[in-house]
Amino acid sequence: MNENKICFIICYNDELFLDECCFYIRQLHLPDNMELDICSIKDAPSINEGYQAGMESSDAKYKVYLHQDTFIINEHFIDDIVNIFKANDIGMIGMVGSVELPESGIMWANDKRCGRLRRNVVTDEVDYEFEVPIDGEYIEVQAIDGFLMATSIDIDWRADIFKGWHFYDVSHSFEMRNKGYKVVVPKQDEPWCLHDVDVQFKASFGEEYKKWNKAFLDNYITT
Repeated sequence: MNENKICFIICYNDELFLDECCFYIRQLHLPDNMELDICSIKDAPSINEGYQAGMESSDAKYKVYLHQDTFIINEHFIDDIVNIFKANDIGMIGMVGSVELPESGIMWANDKRCGRLRRNVVTDEVDYEFEVPIDGEYIEVQAIDGFLMATSIDIDWRADIFKGWHFYDVSHSFEMRNKGYKVVVPKQDEPWCLHDVDVQFKASFGEEYKKWNKAFLDNYITT
């Protein structure tokens, strides 16, 4: 693994979103000793399979998996996450997470969330700061939200279990923790990311979502 390299991995199906996502990445401050790469994967059969392919294609120690509609607005994002990784025994960083996952496995279904995020709601940008305060440099969580997931260690994305577009983030958080790595959310004085999705913070409880919710519970919660 190249310890002086960071790779941004994006599954996409919209060229305009991808271009804007990459524009923001290229504006980030890059430390003198660091190399930056972008791996874009078009029309992946599932997000787990797409991220697995991206992971295997890169020798970067640091990898950032993000949605095509996630735009990093913290200019010093790379410096900030690499410093957190280097100073601590941490496997994964997210921008929003849950310090205590509810029995349903749905991280948004309780008030134990932490972190910050800027989102587009209709025509306005809205900043969200979640319920649990972060007093130090970061807070350890059980799971993070998948709009951005930064890692310092490669762990399989369990495409053998998950074939869709849900619960890849919570399951990968559990994979990290089960292997002894911390999953954290950093303190953000201002949101580090803008997620350009015109929807409310509510999971879609369709049949596809319920299917992968059950897969998560069966494989990680049920004993």
